[in-house]
Amino acid sequence: MQIKEIEVSKLIPYANNSRTHDDAQVAQLAASIKEFGFRNPILVDGVGIIAGHGRLMAARKLGLDKVPTIDCSDMTETQKKAYIIADNKLALNSGWDNDLLSLEISELNTNGFNLEVLGFNADELSSFINGVNFDAATEDDQGKLDELEPKWINCPHCGKEFDARQS
Repeated sequence: MQIKEIEVSKLIPYANNSRTHDDAQVAQLAASIKEFGFRNPILVDGVGIIAGHGRLMAARKLGLDKVPTIDCSDMTETQKKAYIIADNKLALNSGWDNDLLSLEISELNTNGFNLEVLGFNADELSSFINGVNFDAATEDDQGKLDELEPKWINCPHCGKEFDARQS
């Protein structure tokens, strides 16, 4: 298995790739590549992408001319189709040891590392660093539940309007 750099403009995404990448996730991938380098090559069959569509999108966002690839031409067409799905789904099937993850994220935070490149949102990072607060919420946090505005709905049968909170 050899890593070969191929021009970004020559790579062809798989037309039936069912995995989606929104702009926010592509930005996360781009930030990761910028911070760590391109550490996970794109898998190709010649110039057709088997795995790494999001990384290609991130490379384009960063204006990279070439990306590292690994040629998978030894796979059958059926294996390639299956791998495209398996590569994405198998990663989703894993979990986290939250105690160890909290330790690692807290240490990175203490060392001044930019935690944004890890892919977690601000609330998630805060809970890993500060722990989760299980204290009862205050009335201000919840709002005044006994002072809710009426929720008027119409009965689909008789057409009468009534406050759904009063039923």
